[in-house]
Amino acid sequence: MARPILTIDLNAIAENWRALDSLSAAHVTTGAAVKADGYGVGAAVAARTLSAAGCGTFFVATAPEAMEVRDALGSGAEIYVLNGAVEGLSEIVAADARPVLNARTDVEMALEFARQHETPLSCALQFETGMNRLGLSSAETEWLAQTDVSALSVQVLMSHFACADEAGHPLTREQITRFNELVPALRDRFPNAKLSLSATGGVLLGADAHFDLTRPGVGLYGADPFCDARPVIRLEAPILRVWDVKPGETSGYGATWTATRPSRLATLPLGYADGLPRSLSGRGEAKVGGRIVPLAGRVSMDLIVLDVTDVPDAAPGDMAVLLDDELTVDRMATSAGTIGYEILTSLGDRAIRRYKPSAVTDGKGDVSA
Repeated sequence: MARPILTIDLNAIAENWRALDSLSAAHVTTGAAVKADGYGVGAAVAARTLSAAGCGTFFVATAPEAMEVRDALGSGAEIYVLNGAVEGLSEIVAADARPVLNARTDVEMALEFARQHETPLSCALQFETGMNRLGLSSAETEWLAQTDVSALSVQVLMSHFACADEAGHPLTREQITRFNELVPALRDRFPNAKLSLSATGGVLLGADAHFDLTRPGVGLYGADPFCDARPVIRLEAPILRVWDVKPGETSGYGATWTATRPSRLATLPLGYADGLPRSLSGRGEAKVGGRIVPLAGRVSMDLIVLDVTDVPDAAPGDMAVLLDDELTVDRMATSAGTIGYEILTSLGDRAIRRYKPSAVTDGKGDVSA
């Protein structure tokens, strides 16, 4: 079958979680972000893998994501919906998940929901410390201090770093300071709630950024800023055709590649519809016969062309590798002018997904654990 194959190493995900967990003290809970379909590897599979590794707290972005993870894990796991009450409190509660309340309007919606249902609503509160994206502002925090929120069962008090993956960025230290300034009043009011500030980058900063709960994401899936992560993804595709071109002949849309010598080209069945960035045009690379070769011309919707002149034995049916332990997600991201997050979350559903080790189907690929 002439389709790309995306192989996902579940043991690597588990080992990356354990490695990040080991960087914080025993009293710190290490959670996991499995939003965006588990950063492209499959949310249900990632959640089950991480749960088996010892993770009990999960973060998603939306209510449907929460339901998928709940269905995968069953009861017991804690699931937080980062986008908050606007996702629909009924849907979040139906998934036995907890909204992260990010603004006064979120808190007011949650209070009204709890009163209508005459039961405390388990949730998290997020505070603005420098990201300026989601989180209660200073004025909203003052309002919260004067508001009866006893109808809420606040489990986590959190914020989010803006620049934790940029070594020495001054805003990171400022955010730790700002969060610490909030802690005394929050501890007094919500004594049983866990404090959380760090995703992957924050975990790597050290103990003063860990507080009670960390929530690594991209590092679990083998990408920067966790430089010691085990690679998780292997992407390969079969060569459809190999042919010779003469000097001066071109390849691809726009004729942007021109042969400067007698050359051999190979076509692969994947393109930007499979999540391969079009910005790799003229800059991407692959591995054929163990040798790294360049893309020849533009990435198109369903196809790319490689210059395999230096791999004379390349033939139709041979597998070309786009991502592996050497051609990493971050290496591809650098070539594409983007970040590893985008590469991971863009890989489409047309590739055959293969999980190792394998156990049960996940509905998207061959098998999953």
